[in-house]
Amino acid sequence: MSEPRTLPPRLRDRVFAAVTLVLAVLLLPVACVRRPGRGRETACRWALGLRFPAEDLTGLTEGALAAFSAARTEALWRHGQLIGLTSGYRDPAVQQRMFDEEVRRSGSPIFARMLVLPPAESNHVKGLALDVRPHEGARWLEEHGARYDLYRIYDNEWWHFEYRPDRGGLPPRRRPHPGVRSLVD
Repeated sequence: MSEPRTLPPRLRDRVFAAVTLVLAVLLLPVACVRRPGRGRETACRWALGLRFPAEDLTGLTEGALAAFSAARTEALWRHGQLIGLTSGYRDPAVQQRMFDEEVRRSGSPIFARMLVLPPAESNHVKGLALDVRPHEGARWLEEHGARYDLYRIYDNEWWHFEYRPDRGGLPPRRRPHPGVRSLVD
């Protein structure tokens, strides 16, 4: 008996993006009636909600949510690119648990900080950090995110972006990993 055939990840992501865009187009008339002037954003939100049903956008600051929504709307409508949220706001207790687990796994708080920060230092806890997917969506956000004050922060995390409205369109200096503090930021 042969195993079921699956699409290569890049092709699969393209198919998902195309289907999501078609769905957004189909939802557009209803979205325009429900939210005049915000129809494209609403149709995009509905279509992406069906594509990424486990997404939780609650807890993001108002600015981070607005920036992320505008960026992913442009990505889908203008470029046919999906951007989903893997993780946004995290409760301090959840962030502490993640940090503690990484300390146990890596054997050291110093090594753990290369992947996870404690709650007092994490922008996830502040509602300003976004972990996105798929890889192509993160690439799009890295290229276009400054328009929305969304910046990739760490070299070792292609998925991690932060809302930084104070930057005036200038990207912050990228750090090798979360445990390195920038002298500029």
